[in-house]
Amino acid sequence: MASSGDRISQLLDEFRNSRDVMTTELSKSVIGQREVLELILAAIFTRGHCLLVGVPGLAKTLIVSSMARILDVGFKRIQFTPDLMPSDITGTNVLEEPESGRRAFRFVPGPLFSNIILADEINRTPPKTQAALLQAMQEREVTVGQDTMKLPEPFFVIATQNPIEQEGTYPLPEAQLDRFMFDIRVGYPTQEEEEKILSATTKGETPELRKVLSAKAIVNLQKLVTSVPISDYAVKYVAKLVRATRPGDPNAPAFVKELIDWGAGPRAGQNLILGGKAMAAMDGRFSVSLDDIRKVAVPVLRHRISTNFQAQAEGMNADDLITRLVKEVREPDVPKYDRRGGAA
Repeated sequence: MASSGDRISQLLDEFRNSRDVMTTELSKSVIGQREVLELILAAIFTRGHCLLVGVPGLAKTLIVSSMARILDVGFKRIQFTPDLMPSDITGTNVLEEPESGRRAFRFVPGPLFSNIILADEINRTPPKTQAALLQAMQEREVTVGQDTMKLPEPFFVIATQNPIEQEGTYPLPEAQLDRFMFDIRVGYPTQEEEEKILSATTKGETPELRKVLSAKAIVNLQKLVTSVPISDYAVKYVAKLVRATRPGDPNAPAFVKELIDWGAGPRAGQNLILGGKAMAAMDGRFSVSLDDIRKVAVPVLRHRISTNFQAQAEGMNADDLITRLVKEVREPDVPKYDRRGGAA
């Protein structure tokens, strides 16, 4: 009879194989961007949301639509515009008069009632509509009138944003930015990748992608990932790293106090741990290492700290400061044990 450890090891092997199949399928339509794809998968398997930031033409929308094509779940794309109203995404009550002659309201669900939501150019819609999306992201429910309705599971929002053009945009509130697990920067491809893109996309052919995971399978994998254990030692490191981003903390490095106005909150630590669990599980490991935490540190923290004018004057951005912080924050001391096996 197989032990629970063997069963968990088998599940992780199956999970890693599923991840490999998903990556292979995605590579048929998305060339390069391996780190971006890995982070999106990590968010999906931990019930997180992603913000994709990059200049036009870098396949942000293609990445999300391709992800939806390999998952057997519902997918809706919402093009955010200045005239988009909350009811346009949540749904609305419609007055109907059936054959009986009695008028009644019927709720018509909006596009939020799906599994994967692509919020294209999210910063182009006013705060009122962004607030409606915020409730869906945090509570996984929407309120229309006096009724509150649960959204389907799994549910995750992948939003895109153009960092260049700011005219006619509405900056995302800090509270909403904090709901995104990862702030993922989509960069330019290498020359070799760009040559492949130019060759593949000018043939007029659309690659066929097969479904890899169902909604039920995704929910089961989410439970598996969150069950990956993390040691007290790693938790101490996460807390130490997050607290080091706060200029008011007595243990924060001197450069943090000089260059950062405010740091990350506890949700950053939660997402560092969840991201580390996802990285470990996708690698087939049932334990979180400090390297797993460091791997997700920049996308988790970059939108949760605010650099000041001095940092900008010195040409330092959030990524630079986080990278430096990861190098300077020491690992916690290993606890000493007495002869009875307890912590000294």
